[in-house]
Amino acid sequence: MNELRLAKSDAKPDGDTPALRLFGLLEVIATKDHAFNLQALVEETGLPKPTLHRMLQQLEAAGMVQRNGDGRHYGTGLRLRRLAENLLLNNTSHGARHMVLRKLVEEVGESCNLTAFSSGEVLYLDRVETAAPLRFYLHPGSRVPAHCSATGKLFLAQLAPAQRQRLLAHAELERYTANTLTDHVALEAEIERVKRDGYAMDDEEFLPGLLCIGVLVPAVDGGKSNLGLALQAPVMRVTHEKARQMLPALQRAAKALAAIEAESGTAWGGGADEDE
Repeated sequence: MNELRLAKSDAKPDGDTPALRLFGLLEVIATKDHAFNLQALVEETGLPKPTLHRMLQQLEAAGMVQRNGDGRHYGTGLRLRRLAENLLLNNTSHGARHMVLRKLVEEVGESCNLTAFSSGEVLYLDRVETAAPLRFYLHPGSRVPAHCSATGKLFLAQLAPAQRQRLLAHAELERYTANTLTDHVALEAEIERVKRDGYAMDDEEFLPGLLCIGVLVPAVDGGKSNLGLALQAPVMRVTHEKARQMLPALQRAAKALAAIEAESGTAWGGGADEDE
């Protein structure tokens, strides 16, 4: 039988069981940032078409992949995405990451959170609240729209223009406040600014009275990052200028988080995911 060649390595999984072959195929699928069809997988893996067709049927039945509306293309399934999210939420470096967040909050005096990009939304992985009496509470596991989130804009800015267009083409940019960017041209201009400046802000775009500033946690391999770090505060306490003055503290914490990911071997790079 032909070996299943992984997308980023010529090595196949140890052993030669049906379960490991399915896992190897999932590793190939996980690298995709666009919909794929059976023939593309045949060409990439070298496996016979009937074998791959049977494997895809098994993964589809298990909810790991899903077939698109045209019936010919596939994308990641809900169960596979939830598995990835649970790994992010519960990974073994959680305690060390939480300590970095706690020290950052002690330094800047405002709530801070760690996020990832999942299914086109921003997923809160961890959060430490300020001791100040006025604060906005968002617990780990919460999701917020990317277009009106500081780290969401950073994740969007990493995507290639065509990939970002596919992701946002059919998405309604819902208006949450008077400041929410609901025009695709205006959002694209904001994303260009984010790419230039290296940080992003949410200027009362998701919740009235809430200002956020965020940076990316550098990916260990120097590529795209799927970890964002943000500070959130009421506008009555933090102005735009004061938020920018906190950028060095955020950037130091982001580097510390990157070091933790490197040591743990769970660098969640690879960039934002995309549903097709």
